[in-house]
Amino acid sequence: MVEVKFEQISPADFFYRNRDIAGFSSPARSLYMSIRELVENSLDACEIGRILPEISVELYSEGAVSDSGNEIYRLIVRDNGIGVDGDYIPKAFGTILFGSKYGFKQSRGTFGVGGTMALLYGQITTNRSFKVTSSRGGAKIFEYELMIDIVSNEPRVIERRVVENKMGWRGTIVDFTLEADYSTSKSKIIEYLAMTSLINPHANISFIDPKGRFYFFKRVTGQVPEPPKEAKPHPQGVDAETVSRIASDTKARSVLRMLIEEFQRVGEKTALEVLKLAEIDPQTRPSDLTHEQIARLVGVMKNYQGFRAPDTTSLSPVGVSFLEAGVKSLLKPEFYHIVQRPPSSYSGIPFIVEVAVAWGGNIPLSEDIHLYRFANKIPLLYDERADVSWKVISERVDWAAYKVPKLAPLAVITSICSPKIPYKTVGKEAIADRPEIERELTLAVRECARHLRNYLSRLEKGEAVKKRLNIYAKYLPKIAKFSAELADMEPPDIRGLLKKIGVTDEMVKEVERLEAEEAEESYESAPS
Repeated sequence: MVEVKFEQISPADFFYRNRDIAGFSSPARSLYMSIRELVENSLDACEIGRILPEISVELYSEGAVSDSGNEIYRLIVRDNGIGVDGDYIPKAFGTILFGSKYGFKQSRGTFGVGGTMALLYGQITTNRSFKVTSSRGGAKIFEYELMIDIVSNEPRVIERRVVENKMGWRGTIVDFTLEADYSTSKSKIIEYLAMTSLINPHANISFIDPKGRFYFFKRVTGQVPEPPKEAKPHPQGVDAETVSRIASDTKARSVLRMLIEEFQRVGEKTALEVLKLAEIDPQTRPSDLTHEQIARLVGVMKNYQGFRAPDTTSLSPVGVSFLEAGVKSLLKPEFYHIVQRPPSSYSGIPFIVEVAVAWGGNIPLSEDIHLYRFANKIPLLYDERADVSWKVISERVDWAAYKVPKLAPLAVITSICSPKIPYKTVGKEAIADRPEIERELTLAVRECARHLRNYLSRLEKGEAVKKRLNIYAKYLPKIAKFSAELADMEPPDIRGLLKKIGVTDEMVKEVERLEAEEAEESYESAPS
């Protein structure tokens, strides 16, 4: 008989063996992911405290090479966020799947993997410890040197120091080394920081690269966005496991009270109807619910049409004014239009779609539309064609119908916010094409496109008018002059007539200048 060996591995061990799943697939991609994850953590730390973010990223070459032949870099990310309590620092940075983002509200991070995964990647590739310094603005600053015990998924404290916080500093500094390929990832890193600045125009973000070049993305608004609030789950968005956990943990003494107190927007009348359909006695104690009863209850809740729409307080969309500030600052378009769709939901999970369409300015001419995708205020730079936004702009919108030529300076910015973004992978780079999200994106893009069509139509008409006026400016003075010569009269002053039909003195002078240039060119090119 063949003996089969079973073993259990920790989350840290799983990601150690399968780091590609989290996006750490190569030295170039891993550097990008490390910067991205730590910057997102910094933005969240500032947003929670309603603090205008000051985030700096520094990357230095260590002048050493790893065992695999790649260069080793030192990465330092600093922020002025709310900081981390000293006692929580080891767990927060040294344990995979340990975090503060598992509640039902919008946040940039989702899985409790990203920031710690960056540190784990650094440890794996350089076999060095990492340092975390943080303070919540109190009397002490906590400094830790840590490593992650991959087998047990626990932090190993190498050194702990507590120093006096004389200046009242608040924030977090993460300092570690990693194997990386900056030359390959440079463009993506700069693009990521620029796009982060676009969608977070209230942040100051700086970057010092290994060659000492300084990049600064300055905030363009002093307003701080309203942070999302944690909300109870919507009954249509839960599964049997969630209901089972709620039933075990609730303080409600009956399943009726459990539905009212533990779920959002459920009143007594609705709860009684649901329980009647599920054939469950309203006075049943939650802890006494059987697996069969929970399964029936979940089935009824998912299909019940009487629930009110999900609560949107768990959402914090970019906002039209913030998106406008970002678009104007970075793209400087000749035209833009922004649409924020009303809140919607998929499977009981609320979401809001925001879309901007921009034309001209810093947007280069291209046969492809420049698509900038964001999810919960973070840029998505990889796997563009696997994303629902790409599907919408390439398949659901006929741009020719909106007067957009094949070669156009056109950009589309899509932003989706939700407590649970339906990413296709743990790497969080592409959003799944849920029908509800696809519909909202399509409606928003088409609305923006209609405004773009109106703008392009006005441009078209303006060009036609300009062309006609140029003809008047060119020929009316000549007609007046020749007519006067034929009649042996002084040429009349037709400036009043020209002005009346919209021809200015400047237009006449411009026509005369162009004619003079053409005459000079003809003379110079004529055979001698």
